Amino acid sequence: MSKSIESGPLEGLRVVEIGASVAVRYCGRLFATLGAEVRQQAAAEGDRGIGYAGAAGEAYGRWLDQGKLTSLGDGGADLVIGGPDAASIALAEGLALGAGAPLLAIDWFDQAGPYGDWRATDEIISALNGVSYSFGERFGPPMLAQGHAPQITAGVVGFNAALGALLDRPDRRPRRIDVNVHEAAMCYAETGALTSARTGAPSVRLGVNRFVPTYPCAPYRALDGWVGITCLTPSQWRALCGLIERPALAADPRFATAYQRLMIADEVDKALAPAIARRTQAQWVELGLAHRIPIAPMVRPGQLPEVEHWRRRDAFGPAGTPDVAAPRLPYRLQFERVAGEAWAPGEGEGPLCGLRVVDFSMGWAGPLCARTGGDLGADVVKIESEGHPDWWRGWDAGSVDVETRESQLNFINVNRNKRGVDIDLTLSEGKAAAGALIAGADIVVENYAAGVLAKLGLGQEVQRRLRPGLISLSMPAFGVSGPLSGLRAYGSTVEQASGLPFINGEPHWPPAQQHVALGDPIAGLYAVSAVLACLYARGRLGGADIDLAQVACLFQLGADAIIAEQLAAAPVARTGAARPRLALCEVVPAKGEDDWIAVAVAQPEGLGALARVVGEAGGGALARWAGMRTAAEACAELQAVGVPAAPIQPPHALTRDPQLQAVGYFANMERGYVGEHQVGASPFRFDGARPALRRSAPLLGEHTEEVMAELAFSSELDRFPPETFERIRVSGVDAAEAL
Repeated sequence: MSKSIESGPLEGLRVVEIGASVAVRYCGRLFATLGAEVRQQAAAEGDRGIGYAGAAGEAYGRWLDQGKLTSLGDGGADLVIGGPDAASIALAEGLALGAGAPLLAIDWFDQAGPYGDWRATDEIISALNGVSYSFGERFGPPMLAQGHAPQITAGVVGFNAALGALLDRPDRRPRRIDVNVHEAAMCYAETGALTSARTGAPSVRLGVNRFVPTYPCAPYRALDGWVGITCLTPSQWRALCGLIERPALAADPRFATAYQRLMIADEVDKALAPAIARRTQAQWVELGLAHRIPIAPMVRPGQLPEVEHWRRRDAFGPAGTPDVAAPRLPYRLQFERVAGEAWAPGEGEGPLCGLRVVDFSMGWAGPLCARTGGDLGADVVKIESEGHPDWWRGWDAGSVDVETRESQLNFINVNRNKRGVDIDLTLSEGKAAAGALIAGADIVVENYAAGVLAKLGLGQEVQRRLRPGLISLSMPAFGVSGPLSGLRAYGSTVEQASGLPFINGEPHWPPAQQHVALGDPIAGLYAVSAVLACLYARGRLGGADIDLAQVACLFQLGADAIIAEQLAAAPVARTGAARPRLALCEVVPAKGEDDWIAVAVAQPEGLGALARVVGEAGGGALARWAGMRTAAEACAELQAVGVPAAPIQPPHALTRDPQLQAVGYFANMERGYVGEHQVGASPFRFDGARPALRRSAPLLGEHTEEVMAELAFSSELDRFPPETFERIRVSGVDAAEAL
């Protein structure tokens, strides 16, 4: 079996790429890296204006275009990608029509909404999607993160939508697939937006590295570097208090919950910072591993390729520039290497109709992966139990009442289009039922800590025996293998270990996180890409085990910094909102209280249009001009003359955003305990229509009888009587503790 993605799961697929945007080129990179033949219209020009600009921008462009051909060939194609400008999309549409292939159009905005003709950059999208608002000093301006994260995210979403469509029968494939950067990047904020809209609680900016609802959730300086620490559960906080020799803090009711600690974060830091500084980074990481506390090593982007864990995982490789290593894809694939059962869609709605997904995942990343499968038509069965429910229903199952458990909008949003069963994996009967589900499944998804499902007797090796041809995804923060694989983690841990905190914010700040859980949604999207690629290859290569490292997903977002630091053999400077690839990038206050706009001008000639609107160039003129207008008024005036500008929107305002309302991004559903509620719709369209919202998120165990009856009817359950599985203990850790 091969552990290399160079085995080419997309071998034989022909893709044509039209357009020079990062989003289009990154989408093409995914296809090329996974084995497809990708032909570009021509080698991209102007790469000195992407990434960190200059030579670093050119090196980043070479990474985006690795493995592609720079000729359109004979016109044959299975997919044509175009965007983001109208000319590129029109050319791509003509080529797709001639080839009889679907068109994937990647634009900045849905043209049907009021932002349809707006000019945009990654900074403008980050301002609009709610991420920037909560990032920054409490009484200062919101901060714009560096890099091309919105476009990279759109590239992944476009890849998933297009490959999902190509898995359908040729006569059912859409002629056009639409993705836009604005909606793709909503994945980072939609859960917070929905919760704020439902509860009426406004979004807040609490200061650098302080995010609702968790603390500590921040970098701390160790003796020889930095570590990222996150404590959510009472047991994690008690263990950390023991390690810093402050057991009284664990008993103090003021520090009882993560949210209470956030409200007195200065006191938490006063206790933690001196203690953390007395040990080395390696010592803290070892203590975290031993005591099951999420403590991550933090290193600069340029140093990541030398970290032993990532070296062993072969996470970096040649980037087309001498002496520079750049991120490979964030997963390793191990195929059965025997001809398997090719995927053949059923007659129902969606290209994955007839496919069964068993979803063991909890929280955000894994459930978002499985949700996308459900949106594409798969039958997704989510496994929880009364004793161990999805932690997004509540951190401590024993203290969460049913009404609270069933009213969590974050859980509800990422678990639509699924059926839910109550199966206790700590009991032999539960393992028997889970084994029967696996035996009848096509895909298994889990995001437990590394090794947990194996300790429960249901690891990938067992799954493979139960169901040859299965596609099994495991997605711990640091992957299944490697020295750090056992490190406990949340989405915050993933960002802390990614290198990104060293490039964002002002020079005098500590390493700065931009999100409470940045690693979660992007990991979910990459998990989809891996699953779909393996499903495409199943008839040729058989089933596959997928080993995805969530931290490595963020390497894709930070690839420009990883490349730039190696090329310069020095850290990139932290420059606040400014960046070397833009002639101007500023955040300035508008007329209202805590009302801000972002302005980003790519080329120097664009500064003339800006000066004509604000009356003069430089000297604080933009801030004075904007301060006399609301954010909406200021941005409308600037966009009217072609200057990219946007209000910096708080998450609680997103459900009222005129663009998102006009295009139907937030959709209504009905469910017990909450009645009518909103969810984020799929960020892609097939021939103008979003995938159907077939069922709301399940109540805990809502479909247990229904699914068990199906198993009994198929006789799968008879193969796994309760005595097949005994309650297991591995190294003194029983199944209940493993969960």
